[in-house]
Amino acid sequence: MLELAPMIETDKLTKRFGAVTAVDSVDMRIHGPGIVGFLGPNGAGKTTTMRLLTGFLPMTDGRAVVAGHDVFEEPQQVKAKVGYLPEAPPLYPELTVGEYLRFVAEIRGVPTARRLAQVGEVMERTGLRGWEDRLTGSLSKGYRQRVGLAQALVHDPPLLILDEPTSGLDPAQLVNIRKLILDLAADRTVVLSTHVLPEVERLCSRVILIHEGRLVGDGTIEELAEDVGAGPWLELVVSGAPDDISAALASVDAVDSVRRLSRETYRITGDAADGVAARVRQEGWQLKALIPHQASLQEVFVSLVGGVA
Repeated sequence: MLELAPMIETDKLTKRFGAVTAVDSVDMRIHGPGIVGFLGPNGAGKTTTMRLLTGFLPMTDGRAVVAGHDVFEEPQQVKAKVGYLPEAPPLYPELTVGEYLRFVAEIRGVPTARRLAQVGEVMERTGLRGWEDRLTGSLSKGYRQRVGLAQALVHDPPLLILDEPTSGLDPAQLVNIRKLILDLAADRTVVLSTHVLPEVERLCSRVILIHEGRLVGDGTIEELAEDVGAGPWLELVVSGAPDDISAALASVDAVDSVRRLSRETYRITGDAADGVAARVRQEGWQLKALIPHQASLQEVFVSLVGGVA
């Protein structure tokens, strides 16, 4: 079967600001549809990379191809294929929501005959119906985010690049916007940058991590966890046992490691649930819980970049 061309493909993508290298020889390929989490600590180069991919900033070196178009050689074609929501949405405070979105639709090349319907559809999808006459400068941060997402969608692009799209939203709004992002990813590629790691775990099928301008991780959360030695583990809670049974548990077949978390609780790695349960019963101890866990994205993040999101 012929493999489709990537939606995003970079080759040694580099951006320097004077003596500072913000993005350092990044190679990545992103196909679609689906949601890819783009993560890294503050100052890692995430926003700079997104600005390079959208043509907002010129690259210093390397190459980037988006939706089949070279970002340097065909910037207008790239912009037509990308919807970009920066962390601070680019709003004109003196315009109403309706005026602003109609303006964006016009400069994005949405045909005149289709423009009003297109604006109405994105307002409906982003929860802005009824807000057409509100000045964007009077909106709360959460509603400014909604307008920012609407302007990214108004020309129906196959690629969305979203920088902190849920920043400032209340819990009810979060649910709606997350559902919207999932719906949008059914037939397009979404690159999602956020510091909310549970959001990435909930939404993203793949994670790319960048640190100090370099790509340091790329794969599913499970793959990255295996790479850093933070794979699945068992939480054992047992009572009626001697003070520390770590050595007895470590002797069970298929147990890779044992770490005591509290007087009755142990963390065990290895495919050993049946063997551990059998050993507890054999010793006459009381098995209170044996719970399988997957490594969290936070564990992976800390292992790869040495900090917290």
